[in-house]
Amino acid sequence: MRVRAPAKINLALLVGRLGDDGYHPLVNLFQAVSLLDDVLAAPAEPGCFTVTMTGESAGVGEGPDNLALRAARLLAEEHGGDEPLGVALTVRKTIPVAGGMAGGSADAAAALLACSVLWDLDVAPDQLAALGSRLGADVPFALLGGTALGTGRGDVLAPVLTSGTFHWVLAVAEEGLSTPAVYTRFDELGRGRRPEELDVPDELMNALRTGDARALAGQLHNDLAEAALDLRPDLSRTLERGRELGALASLVSGSGPTCAFLCEDESAAIDVSTQLASTPGVQAVRRVLGPVHGARLVSPTH
Repeated sequence: MRVRAPAKINLALLVGRLGDDGYHPLVNLFQAVSLLDDVLAAPAEPGCFTVTMTGESAGVGEGPDNLALRAARLLAEEHGGDEPLGVALTVRKTIPVAGGMAGGSADAAAALLACSVLWDLDVAPDQLAALGSRLGADVPFALLGGTALGTGRGDVLAPVLTSGTFHWVLAVAEEGLSTPAVYTRFDELGRGRRPEELDVPDELMNALRTGDARALAGQLHNDLAEAALDLRPDLSRTLERGRELGALASLVSGSGPTCAFLCEDESAAIDVSTQLASTPGVQAVRRVLGPVHGARLVSPTH
């Protein structure tokens, strides 16, 4: 079973103060974009769970902490019944690792769906989402896709009406950035919001509803950007360069270091992506569209 799942961009990421439970309350406006990872789930001996990483991160992260592997094991434990199950996972990566685009969460979402079909389990979408939230706050959105508002830890989702297609350019940095490190720096800077400040502006929702890229550009926001840029000052030049080339807006995606640039149309996105590729510190440039659907079965056999 082969399943494809998308990366995400955070159109708005509002972060509250660290709670007693060790988590930050979040308001997270996600958009799924057409940068996709594939997960192939093939039969294996009962009790045998393996993962092979291919593509742009070949051989990286194939140990027991791999999120796709953990997803398969969790699904088997919770819904496999008494019969031992096994699976051989192959993950083809195009979403950058440690890039702030939820690539690991996309792989986990794809593994949950692929294994549920491979093993012929009667698991409802909301049950898969509940399992996903135990693996990571971004996994439920990778299953859902589209555009959605996440609250709590970002895993309580409500779909957001979005018209048309938005054109994005992504600048993938040469080195990743640790999400825990970014949150630690965020706390050190004392930037956590009060509960009454965790609210997405109506203007942002209106821009999505009308499909107005220019209006959306003025509303994009990421509370983690300051912390990410403090750890990686070189990203500031990348963000500035994209705006110089004609992007409507630029922002750090999630905890970074991937930088996202909203463009007015396809032609503008082509221009920005072509010229941005030569920026120092940029490993790769991708042109993507959003929103796209969440994890979906691509083929039953290959």
